Parts: sequence; structure tokens; C-alpha cells
Amino acid sequence: MKRILRTPGKFIVGRGEIGNLSEYILPYGGKALLIALKEDAERVRYGLDKAARSGVGFVETGFCGECCMSEIDRIIRECQGEAFDVIVGLGGGKALDTAKAVSRRVNKPLIIVPTIASTDAPCSALLILYSDDHVMIGSETMVKSPDIVLADSEVIANAPKRFLVAGMGDAFATYYEARACVRSCAFNYAGGLYTQAAWQMARLCRDVLLEDSVKALEACEHSVVTPALENIIEANLYLSGIGFESVGCAAAHGIHNALTVLEETHGAMHGEKVAIGLLVQLILENAPEEELRTVMDYYRRVGLPTTLAGIGIAEPVETKLCKVARRALERPKPLTNHAFPLDEEMIVAALKTVDSLGERF
Repeated sequence: MKRILRTPGKFIVGRGEIGNLSEYILPYGGKALLIALKEDAERVRYGLDKAARSGVGFVETGFCGECCMSEIDRIIRECQGEAFDVIVGLGGGKALDTAKAVSRRVNKPLIIVPTIASTDAPCSALLILYSDDHVMIGSETMVKSPDIVLADSEVIANAPKRFLVAGMGDAFATYYEARACVRSCAFNYAGGLYTQAAWQMARLCRDVLLEDSVKALEACEHSVVTPALENIIEANLYLSGIGFESVGCAAAHGIHNALTVLEETHGAMHGEKVAIGLLVQLILENAPEEELRTVMDYYRRVGLPTTLAGIGIAEPVETKLCKVARRALERPKPLTNHAFPLDEEMIVAALKTVDSLGERF
């Protein structure tokens, strides 16, 4: 049975690296298609202007805020008359996933420039598709991972702290989901079994988060770059990205995906919902109390939600929880990566248990 590890061509993290953007674009050519929210592009305008002075021409398409087929089609239509050599996706996870989708369709190299460290999307070939009304509808996979991922730690340090915390929630689940996949010998997103390197990255991701998260948040609160902050950026973006894609996801992300059917969760960030999904997963696995205590203590230290109310479900009535459970089972792939079968009753019971778990710890 083959083992596969999938990684981006190059991963860079450093203070002020947005100012060196032209060094990464020009080897592909002088014209770049930029996919980014207007406000994100303006946040790093100095870097884009410096790249322009160095000979890079940008075609700016804007971005609507959702990675959906209507937006992907709009961008492709609008750039049909433009000649460009490389795509630059800049901003948060949905802008980056949209850039991946466009790159896949027009067959152009891809440079990813995350301005926040809120998900592990930047380093993966996987992209998540949503409907126009923000419900997850599926995923796609590029032929290969992004060619370059360029993370400016100074830009990320100046972003709101909530983004970094959400990234911690997404990344913290990586080890536990990878462990489930290792136990069940599940195939990863690259179509093979995990490699030892990917499995160790998933473990390292958790260890770095436990060690450096609080120190990184202190740096973010003061908008400064420290070694701890750059360690967390690497964990959130790279270690988690390789860990999930080259080992696999499990119930934590399966529950996250299903939670998007409840409109009241749309205000919660991806990593916040994944954090709740991980609690559901650990309950389903009957995790030892010591492990539950470690996870809950970490959530409290960094400010991740520990109850359903924390992601917008103030009234977790039976009908809502059943809707989530049914949705999870309709798209079963992450859930089938466990070594035991799951059904609607088990998922609803675990969702109900989350709040009491939060209160107990």
C-alpha cells in the first residue's frame, strides 16, 4: 500500500516578507492575477506597490467573501481577456480557496499569501466549496499544493487576535484527527496512507500549540513579532496543513461541516466550530478524563469555545442537533475515518454532552 506526503513547493514565514513579493512572482513572469478582498489588499498595499515598482503588473479581481461557484465563475469570466503568468491568492481561508479553485481551472501557478493565521488552508491542495448562503456543499483538490506560501509574520501580528485563536482551534484538532486516521488505516487526502513525517508533523503541531500559544497571543495583543508567534504561525498554517492533508481528518471536521447547516453558527469562525467538533469527537472516542482535561484547559487558556452557545447555538434543541447529525452522516467521509461506526443517535448524544463537559471542566 503506497504512502503519500503532499506539501507546498515552498513555505516562507518572516517579518516584512510581503515587501519581497516580487522575488517570488517574477520567476513565473511579470503579470499576476490577484484574488483578495479589497480591504485585505489595502492592508498590504505597500507590499503590492513595491512589487509593482519591481516590475510586477497586477490584475485585481476583488473577492465577494465566499468560496462559491458563482464567485469562481465570475473571476474566470473577468480575467478571460487578461494575460497573466501566476495567480496570487491573498487574505483569509475563503479567498485562498477561491484562488486555488481558479488556479485549478486555468492551470496557472499559485502563490498563497495569508494575511491571517486562522486556518490551515494555505498549505493544502484541498479547497472547500460553499453555497451562496454559506452552507458547505463539497470540496475539490488541486493537482498539486500551492507553489509558494508566503506568510508575513508582521502582517499576521497586526490582525485581530480572534483570527489567531481560531487558527489554534483548527490546528489543535490536527493531532487528534490524525490519530483516528492512523488507528483506522484511513487513506489521506492525497490518496494513500500517512507517512511517518506527516504523522510526526501532526504530533509536533499539538506540542507547539501547547507550548507557545499563550505567548503568541501576548505578542499579537501588542502587534509585535516574537519567536513564539512565528512558531504558532507555522503550526497553524504548515504543520496543521500537512498533518490534516497527508494523514487525514475525522469527526472534528465532519461535525464542523455539518454545523454549517445551522444559520446561527455562521458568525462563528471555522476553527471555533472545529474546536467544538473536536470535543464531540473525543466524547465519541470515550477519551480518558486526563485528555479531556488537557483539551479543555487549552481552550480556556487561549479563549476557544467550550459550549455550543460559544458558536451561536444558544438553544441546542433536539431538532437542531438531529439536523446536524443527519448532515454529518450525509457526507460521511471524515466520520468513516474512525475505527468504529457512527450513527445519528451517537452524534446527537455527543453534541448534548458538550455543554455539560464544558461546565464540568
